[in-house]
Amino acid sequence: MSEPKIPQKESSSTITRRQFLGTTGCALAAAAFPTIIPASALGKDGNVAPSNRITLGVIGCGPQGRGDLQSFLNQKDCQVVAVCDVKPDQLGLAKAAVDKTHQNQDCRTYRDFRDLLARKDIDACLIATPDHWHVPASLLAVNAGKDIYTEKPLGLSLEEGQTLRAAIHRKKRVFQFGTQQRSSRNFRFAAELACNENIGKLKHINVWSYGSTPGGSRKEVPPPEGMDYDLWLGPAAFRPHTENRCAAEGNLKTWWFDSQYALGFIAGWGIHPMDIALWGGGNLLGGSVVVEGRANYRAAEGICDTATIWDVDYTFASGVTLKFVGVPNGENRGKPTGDPSLYQDEWRQRYGQTTNHGTAFEGADGWVHVDRANLNLQQAEMNRVSEDSFRTKLIQSKNQARNFLDCVKSRAETVSPIDAAVAGDALCHIADIACRLGRKLTFDLKHERFVNDDEANQRLKARPMRKPWHL
Repeated sequence: MSEPKIPQKESSSTITRRQFLGTTGCALAAAAFPTIIPASALGKDGNVAPSNRITLGVIGCGPQGRGDLQSFLNQKDCQVVAVCDVKPDQLGLAKAAVDKTHQNQDCRTYRDFRDLLARKDIDACLIATPDHWHVPASLLAVNAGKDIYTEKPLGLSLEEGQTLRAAIHRKKRVFQFGTQQRSSRNFRFAAELACNENIGKLKHINVWSYGSTPGGSRKEVPPPEGMDYDLWLGPAAFRPHTENRCAAEGNLKTWWFDSQYALGFIAGWGIHPMDIALWGGGNLLGGSVVVEGRANYRAAEGICDTATIWDVDYTFASGVTLKFVGVPNGENRGKPTGDPSLYQDEWRQRYGQTTNHGTAFEGADGWVHVDRANLNLQQAEMNRVSEDSFRTKLIQSKNQARNFLDCVKSRAETVSPIDAAVAGDALCHIADIACRLGRKLTFDLKHERFVNDDEANQRLKARPMRKPWHL
């Protein structure tokens, strides 16, 4: 694919006489007096020398972004030097967290992320924007020479993910996806039991997650004070600001479930258990896949129009089958055939304690189920299997941010690399497309396109972007 062209801000290289004299004056003063270097700058007393630190810029400082930010602030060899957000209140909270950790006021704040990316002293970026910005911001960061940690899901179309993947491979950038479950021992262990056939030959996988919330106010109100709403919209088509559209609180905001900005939780939450299915399924989930499903897209009046619940079946060329279900999330009056709550009851009886998300691998000789609270095994003795005995070993990571920083230094592949991100996103995209078209589809996973279905393939393409943004 051709190099993505995203407009840059104009900048000036002109320097005034006063600026020149000020700069040279500082240089002369530095030459006249000896420099006293504190021990902390040399990496002593438990500190990390500046030469060994990774400098990080943060783009998107809402609750998810600040949660990721804290993970980086907990790493001694990471220095957060810049934070960016279109909302002043979220920006202030992020800067306060950085200043408190670093015990200084050095962290710069930005409204426009292009100004942050222009800095040559930033090694890597955390990108935790709304979903419709994930790929455009990531592409700009990659083309600016930054390694990136990008929150999930990847993009609003498969073509966006493909474009980012091509850029990362071409520029040789380190990429980490925000599928943090891969940094949990239980999820890795469950995936390794499956791909090493400790449960016998893999036959079936059950995957479920929270569905989207319906509703969403249509009341037009001014954007929050100080917010740059035009930049928040960015490549998305212009829409008047509506009540809670951009709210930070998860129980209020509606952009999560508005197809202008997201695929909803069929990708936003579903990518987590689906990613673990891919991790444990390995090559068995390759070749082609037949996908068919049903979903409810609007269970109440409002602007939210992404799948509130869904029931999707996949059959892979290897013979492995997968069921992907969306669990009702909040008030949900309409229910399609194959009510996910029925599967929840069935799966609780089969697997024991479960939550409203999870991945369960079914093999010829047993099963393993995992979610963020439970690891359930059909045969208890499997829990005593030594990880050293696995022929296929998955990357071990105890912390997603730590793994990213280590890979920035070593240039190794992260635990959640770009190829896995695109593959996981693809399975979410084709589920949504099959449900919206209401028919059985065959998807070629190698060539990443539907077989003999132009209408379905059109839905894989990137959406038109609002000028001046484009791919």
